[in-house]
Amino acid sequence: MSAGAQAHCPGARPQSSLHLFLAFSRLSLMGFGGVLPIAQRELVERLGWLTVEEFAELLSIGQVLPGPNVVNLSLMVGDRYFGLRGALAAMTGMLLMPLVLVLVAAALYQQFAAHPAVAGAVRGMGAVSAGLVMAIALKLLPALRRSPLGRARWMLVTLAVVLATGWWRWPLVLVIALVGGVSCAMAWRFLGARPVASRQEPSP
Repeated sequence: MSAGAQAHCPGARPQSSLHLFLAFSRLSLMGFGGVLPIAQRELVERLGWLTVEEFAELLSIGQVLPGPNVVNLSLMVGDRYFGLRGALAAMTGMLLMPLVLVLVAAALYQQFAAHPAVAGAVRGMGAVSAGLVMAIALKLLPALRRSPLGRARWMLVTLAVVLATGWWRWPLVLVIALVGGVSCAMAWRFLGARPVASRQEPSP
């Protein structure tokens, strides 16, 4: 499926808290070095519970809240459909099986960490993780077509975040406070300047 593809089906939703638990358990077991790319594919493209725009919005909120962004995302998705019960089911599904596997893997790694094959495998997976993160960034780009900032401004904001975190190595909390604050202020200003009808369907 292309980066801009969107398989959201109107009315698609989890059937129960157990369905949420199983979906997030599956999701959590499919990722290595982070499940964010898998989360987008599962929730948007396979299950159709979220549009790519909704996924980007929830991920943005999860990113600025304390804690892992995918755990925050699971809580918000679960709460969206079944309230607190759904949030707990989704979070448990996201954490339970990885916790068990990580504990087992950590015990084994202590025994075999010095083996060249094990060290090489761990370093090789680092490159895979970096590629997955870049892939999810490309998949989320189409959602920015609806950004109230407009293409030029959101590209500047994105570039500022990349430079601040990757080049200048600013603390993440400072980047969120400064760049995020400026971005929110600009979005609020441009949304306020638009007619109400155009806020629902902003032009790409």
